[in-house]
Amino acid sequence: MNWTEYTSKFASILDGTFTEKPYDNAEYMEYVKLNNSRLNRWNKKLEIPEDAMAIIKNIDEPQTWILIVEHWCGDAANLAPVINKIAEANENITLDIQLRDSEPFLIEQYLTNGGKSVPKLIVRDSKGEDLFTWGPRPAECQEMVMKNKDADMTAHEKKHAIQLWYNVDKGQSAFNELATLISETTKVEA
Repeated sequence: MNWTEYTSKFASILDGTFTEKPYDNAEYMEYVKLNNSRLNRWNKKLEIPEDAMAIIKNIDEPQTWILIVEHWCGDAANLAPVINKIAEANENITLDIQLRDSEPFLIEQYLTNGGKSVPKLIVRDSKGEDLFTWGPRPAECQEMVMKNKDADMTAHEKKHAIQLWYNVDKGQSAFNELATLISETTKVEA
């Protein structure tokens, strides 16, 4: 699906039109409502850093960016807008959004430490060969998550710490990490 279809699906989940599991569960509906708000906020506020933009603009061959997400995923709500902004910045990037828990279950081929962590980005060249993968979150945030995994914190406190990190970072780590990967794999320079 494209970005418009992905963002529209939030509405169909929230209005009860789309009720496939787990979106038939009230707890997941609360996540979707919160994530819709986060996604819309980031989509309006995010700005690509100049250094990253220079690298993104230099992609001169078609690429397909496959983003695997789910609407209940808080990390995806914070990071999908970053990836969409990059795709919008260069006409050579086609963004294809796929749901983790729906066919073709592409996530099965791109596990993170054996798990189906999302968001997961797969960047392919025009021949369909993988240039790089990225996700489920920026390295600094991932390090914090792993550190807090066994910490004496409630699940709510752990989620709150992640969201605070995203609010302070404002997408900059993701933009910069992706620009570095683009530069390393497509031989573009700013």
